[in-house]
Amino acid sequence: MIALVQRVLEASVTIDGIETARIGGGTLALVGVERDDTEAEAARLAERLLAFRMFADEAGRMNLDVVAAGGGLLLVPQFTLAADTRRGRRPGFSTAAEPGRARALFEHFHGQLGGRVTLVRTGTFGAHMRIGSINDGPVTFRLRSAPSGSPDALA
Repeated sequence: MIALVQRVLEASVTIDGIETARIGGGTLALVGVERDDTEAEAARLAERLLAFRMFADEAGRMNLDVVAAGGGLLLVPQFTLAADTRRGRRPGFSTAAEPGRARALFEHFHGQLGGRVTLVRTGTFGAHMRIGSINDGPVTFRLRSAPSGSPDALA
């Protein structure tokens, strides 16, 4: 699984002109599910996201995670993050999980975070969403969870 995470002052999801999710300060996470991902990768990525220190402490250093900073999480399923862009001028999606499996893993990922953060909101799987955000910094990181033993596996 892949997450593109941004430290935000605020973020929102709008579908068909109606705002469906919003957080104040915290983390906006765009989440892509790859073909071979499992619940273990979803759980690993959730743990990594919760522990990732990208918020400033009183000295201005990035030493706080989203929980310690008291921030919210906005999780947005984003199919295109799983695209293969290594060749040509058009992305290939053979590396992405099929929609039913991707939805189940996104929901598992979301479930791993519930109750551990003050506020968790989500975008809508499969919907055409408009994402609004005010990036704080800007601070943006790519987190990836890969099968155990893979060179990309999280420690």
